[in-house]
Amino acid sequence: MGAKQKGGGAKPKSNATEEVEETLQAVVLADTFEARFEPFTLDKPRCLLPLANTPIIEYTLEFLANAGVEDVFSLCRSPLRPVGEIYQQLTFLKSNSTSVGDVMRDLDGKHLITGDFIVVSGDVISNLPIEAALTKHRSRRAADKNAIMTMVLREAGRNHRTKSSSVSPVFVIDPTKDRCLHYEEIDHHSAERPARLNIDAEIILTHPELDIRQDLIDCSIDICTPDVLSLWSDSFDYQSPRKHYLFGVLKDYELNGKTIHTHIIKEDYAARVRNLKAYDAITKDIISRWTYPLCPDTNLLPGHTFDLRKGSLYQEKGVTLARSCVVGRRTVIGKGTSIGDRTTVHNTVLGRNCKIGKNVKLDGAYVWDNVVIGENADIRGAIIADDVVLGKNCTVEAGALLSFGVRIADNVKVESGKRITKSRRDGGVAPSDPEVVGAEGLGHEYIQGADDEDEDEDDISVASSGLVYRLPDLSLSSASISTLSSEISEGSWAGSGRSSFSEGEDEGQDSFHNDASASLYDSLRDGVSADVVQLELVSLRMTANASDVQVRRAIVASFMKHIQQLMDGGKGASNAVHEVFSRYREVIDRTLFDRNKDEKKDQVDLLLQLQQDLVHRTKGDTILLFIAKELYELELVDEEAYEQWWDSEASSSTEEMRTVRSQAQQFVDWLANAEEESSEEEDSDDE
Repeated sequence: MGAKQKGGGAKPKSNATEEVEETLQAVVLADTFEARFEPFTLDKPRCLLPLANTPIIEYTLEFLANAGVEDVFSLCRSPLRPVGEIYQQLTFLKSNSTSVGDVMRDLDGKHLITGDFIVVSGDVISNLPIEAALTKHRSRRAADKNAIMTMVLREAGRNHRTKSSSVSPVFVIDPTKDRCLHYEEIDHHSAERPARLNIDAEIILTHPELDIRQDLIDCSIDICTPDVLSLWSDSFDYQSPRKHYLFGVLKDYELNGKTIHTHIIKEDYAARVRNLKAYDAITKDIISRWTYPLCPDTNLLPGHTFDLRKGSLYQEKGVTLARSCVVGRRTVIGKGTSIGDRTTVHNTVLGRNCKIGKNVKLDGAYVWDNVVIGENADIRGAIIADDVVLGKNCTVEAGALLSFGVRIADNVKVESGKRITKSRRDGGVAPSDPEVVGAEGLGHEYIQGADDEDEDEDDISVASSGLVYRLPDLSLSSASISTLSSEISEGSWAGSGRSSFSEGEDEGQDSFHNDASASLYDSLRDGVSADVVQLELVSLRMTANASDVQVRRAIVASFMKHIQQLMDGGKGASNAVHEVFSRYREVIDRTLFDRNKDEKKDQVDLLLQLQQDLVHRTKGDTILLFIAKELYELELVDEEAYEQWWDSEASSSTEEMRTVRSQAQQFVDWLANAEEESSEEEDSDDE
């Protein structure tokens, strides 16, 4: 892919024919044909909007470069000139299409696709190594020419912050062949259609094993053969890739004989910036490094100079900060931006060349390039586009959208959910409305049309309640980090085969523990799903090159603090322990690698970490008893591990350690007696 090509490209072939056959091509759907990002998309395509200070499509093209794609075709109504200057082998095909279906039929008529190709939306963010999916697709294609497409889907649980909460895609899959048999979208908010799934009886009767999956994120990454384009051309009424094309091809299997398959991933990141809710969630994921290596400090664009600093702060060179300003965690600041005295910035993305005045409050905001914000302004959970000017004493509430070049006069309050723009839907500039932007302002309120059928409940909820998390309401202070850090005793555990961190541990270890434990605690408190927590932990671990012991230490610190919080809120110790450990079982399971070993070093280390933490907590002995039982019932800790833990010198090295484990004595004794009874029964059976 020209300047962006990576080492994963196609290998040299023995002759020209083979090289043509193996050349991997891609089609980027730059136009979404949706209104979800209006009024921003009245002036600029969605794929060029900034995401953590990098155009969205840059992430998509980086994904394709890492996949070894050599030819990329982008069909769009207006050329993406800024991107074209960087990607020399990105071919833009002008199209007057009004839907994805028209784009695909247009592409088929151009006869540019010579073999397997990837179809990807121009707003996909993914660090997925696609080689495994490609290999399976090609194997199926070689065995059966009717296997025309493989969809990449991400396993993420029923409730995931990048999924739609109003419409659920349901995939019915034959797990023996990874074949998709039925697809349907369930609208949870439809008054006309009840939430039910309609599966053809023949599918149930002819397939002894079926998986009905509602826990999958559609990544909009499809590996296709040229037959996919032929089917688009044969069916003029297919407009959308899933609701029409996928549903129709599966329904008409007896007529066309074509099969569509799935490749379900669990570990890697893949999501679409499909609406404002996803925009907010994916930005947070990028800043938290869940999308690693697609992070600001990777500097995807020439000229970017972002560095990662403590507290997930990304800052470019050439930033001017007043001495009295406060810049908090999870913030991105672009080159040329200046921040005035006594201004506070938290959980915010600031673009390049922005001028932020004195006493400004920015919390959970997205401020793009060349924005000017007057003193005493208060902006929370809003998006401010390029070249916007905000006067003094302005307030912009959560969920407000200020589009390109808007000017807000002094002392104006922009209410939650308001969309303000200079542009008109049919082009040109509309007259300004002083009641909306003030007497000296420039812009008017943008009202979306009643026929915007692609507006779903997610967008409505964002407009009414702010961007997905309402980050100003979250407590992300540095105090919580120091508290977590101080709650771990720095003692040494002799005889355990592992050791805790001494007072002389280096800054890198401290940094990982502080960042990981604080981030995990925030996720537990906010009810983030286990798979997302695990993904976050893997990203943090890779970034810091942390050891297994460090990872378990961070898990224990965050889990114990959350359990204490639940108990302080009125839950009993047993219920609190069960709630946390059962929900996040896999997070712990993936730190234990001694299942088939006689010496249970990892499991013993986990028990010692828990014991050490609970020494300093109220009712620590009771909590440890219930944790010991819960770990056994969840099959996370083996019976041998409990025996090795109890007999280790470290578990009884001090009076405090002996006291906190006192109640667990009854459980350890029960395990020993149960093992003896089992041995006696086996001996009796042998006799």
